[in-house]
Amino acid sequence: MATLISSTRSRAVKNSLAKWLITFGGISVLFTLVLIFLYLLYVVMPIFESAKIEPAVNISINLPANEKVLATGVDELQELVYQITDTGTIHFYHLTASAEHANNQFSVGDKALSRSLFASDAFNQEQVISVVNSFSADKLLHTRSGKTLLVQPSFHAIYANDTREIIAKVNYPLGQKSLRIDEQQAQLPHLAFALDDERMVFVAFTEDKRLIKTSFIADDEFGSDSAGDDVDYEINYQQIDLPDAIVNSGVDEIKVTPDLSLAFVRTGSTVWVYSLKDDDEVSLKATITPILSSEDTYLTSMALLSGSSSVLLGDSSGHVSQWFEVATDSGRQFKQIRSFNANDDSQKQTSKAITAIYTERFRKSFYTMTTSGLVNVFYTTSSAHLWQGQLASSQPAAFAIAPRANGLIINGNDPLDINKQTLQTFSVHNEHPEVTWQALWQEVWYEGYPEPDYIWQSSSGSDDFEAKFSLVPISFGTIKAALYAMLFAVPVALSAAIYTAYFMTPSLRKKVKPTIEMMEALPTVILGFLAGLWLAPLMEEYLPAIFMLFILLPLVTLLTAFSWYKLPNKVKDKFPETLAPIILIPVIILTTYAAFSLSPLLEAMLFNGDMRQYLTNDLGINFDQRNALVVGIAMGFAVIPTIFTMAEDAIFSVPGHLTSGSLALGATQWQTLVGVVLLTASPGIFSAVMMGLGRAVGETMIVLMATGNTPILDWSIFQGMRTLAANIAVEMPEAEVGSSHYRILFLAAFVLFIFTFIFNTAAEIVRQRLREKYSSM
Repeated sequence: MATLISSTRSRAVKNSLAKWLITFGGISVLFTLVLIFLYLLYVVMPIFESAKIEPAVNISINLPANEKVLATGVDELQELVYQITDTGTIHFYHLTASAEHANNQFSVGDKALSRSLFASDAFNQEQVISVVNSFSADKLLHTRSGKTLLVQPSFHAIYANDTREIIAKVNYPLGQKSLRIDEQQAQLPHLAFALDDERMVFVAFTEDKRLIKTSFIADDEFGSDSAGDDVDYEINYQQIDLPDAIVNSGVDEIKVTPDLSLAFVRTGSTVWVYSLKDDDEVSLKATITPILSSEDTYLTSMALLSGSSSVLLGDSSGHVSQWFEVATDSGRQFKQIRSFNANDDSQKQTSKAITAIYTERFRKSFYTMTTSGLVNVFYTTSSAHLWQGQLASSQPAAFAIAPRANGLIINGNDPLDINKQTLQTFSVHNEHPEVTWQALWQEVWYEGYPEPDYIWQSSSGSDDFEAKFSLVPISFGTIKAALYAMLFAVPVALSAAIYTAYFMTPSLRKKVKPTIEMMEALPTVILGFLAGLWLAPLMEEYLPAIFMLFILLPLVTLLTAFSWYKLPNKVKDKFPETLAPIILIPVIILTTYAAFSLSPLLEAMLFNGDMRQYLTNDLGINFDQRNALVVGIAMGFAVIPTIFTMAEDAIFSVPGHLTSGSLALGATQWQTLVGVVLLTASPGIFSAVMMGLGRAVGETMIVLMATGNTPILDWSIFQGMRTLAANIAVEMPEAEVGSSHYRILFLAAFVLFIFTFIFNTAAEIVRQRLREKYSSM
């Protein structure tokens, strides 16, 4: 009796311990899933944050009464800011204070350097009337008497006593002599330029109404560190034929693309586009005439986006339109792609004209300034309106965007003292302007593309490249890969599970079931390796054989089964029942051998010796060696053990009294299978299929090695794909931590997480309903 009580207590303790351990394990799994979900959200959420612009430093500057600020700029670290005035003087100011132990002590607002940019006697007493900016840091100073000088404010860091200090200097890429832009030395009311390492192109409108192009061609390279007059270059002067509209109305603005290929000349509300590629002749390439909102509306400003492809046109109604070349049936033409509204809709005020458009150096963002001083920030590709606000009480004398696009510099008048000027800097938090829900999931019209499309292309070898982050192609690729894998795996796995659990002899089942389950342990990287390097070339070489096998294998299996059925019982009794299914093995081998042997003959007779070329040239079907068919077969083999094991267990676990009762009532084995066994096992079979689908959706190595990893939207079985999992595996090691690319890859992981969650939840709901429906059987 004491022993029985002790055993009962021991069992109760063990049951209680097991209960708590299982409960703790389940809660831990759920808690881990919640942590993964929250961490993915933590990494992803910053890409959807709104842009912020906040005041940083405000410096009051005393300038002589006769000096006027024309241009401003800042170094990459925003420690030194400079101003260029109409006297040809450049002033550098500190935006940060020096460290206490630094030898050179300075405070915020202290002048770091002040010098005249005119070292040559030719610029004696000259007054600068305009400073022309390029996409680089170069500034072109143009004086009232028509003289021109190219300067480049630059910065370099020095380190002393573990302290960094930014030192300012001025470079002269073409030397310190005046540049002769016009051969006739006329005044240049409008001027634009661009340069690369060996070439500089100027396009100018002269006072006597001539449009000219001047090219400076260096013998070697333009020396950005040049401080003397020893720069050797060749000058080529060209005159551009003008339409009468330009001659009569004059020119309002000129822009030259950074790649030196195009010049945009705006006169009134018309933009003339000239090709600069030919050194002998400048030809009119296109004419842009925007459709304005009303007769009273007219163009007021023009700017070029980084990348040399798009031009932005601002008008008097407060709207900005983006134009770039699009391939059409009539050739490449400029089309309006997007429009942006810079009006203050919150106050419902009357429209204010766009007075200036400022573009970032490396991204597709731009800032607009209206006559009321209202500033708007837009990103073209995502069509996002990022920010709107008032940064200055009036039109600034100079406006500049920091090189890293994380700051703004504005020069204006001090409202408290008309004899003083203010230099204000603003911090800009706008890390991911290209990312919006629309850009991720809708068609986007990228520069150079004939129409909007879903595109994933995260990197390139060109600095002008714009990343394209549509999640649609890789989400589609995930579904496509899983679909073709399931089309191959489900029929094979379920048929094998039904036969093994219901028809196979117990002795043979004990050998077959563990053998198939061992396939689960085969590393998927091995399957991907074999699929990519062995199966894909084999299928390409014997493509007719592959399609014959899809027809012949089921056919010969049925014929073999029928032949076995028709054999006399005396003959069948001589073979052990265990060996009956094994008869199919030599039949399948012989059929496969015959198909591969006949493949070259059929290919020569039906497809002119090359079925791949027939598909491409005659049927217009593109063929990739690593395609969905290869992935379906390879990933199907990886999924088959999962589906087979769970389905076979479900079918085998159907209570024996149900099948016995059905057979006792006169039903055949097939009727019992369809009407009793499969219905009773349907919850488990459905779970098996959904588990296999989840495995296929999350598969990485097979699709990584057995497809071309091309993010395309094409259901063709002969085309590849790129999946979410494979994309993360390929690109995550190269992604910069914290970048848009990095966070979007985490978003892709989040989408994959949601995919599997939805599939598993749907599977559980359906399984529970099936269990409730057939539990009474």
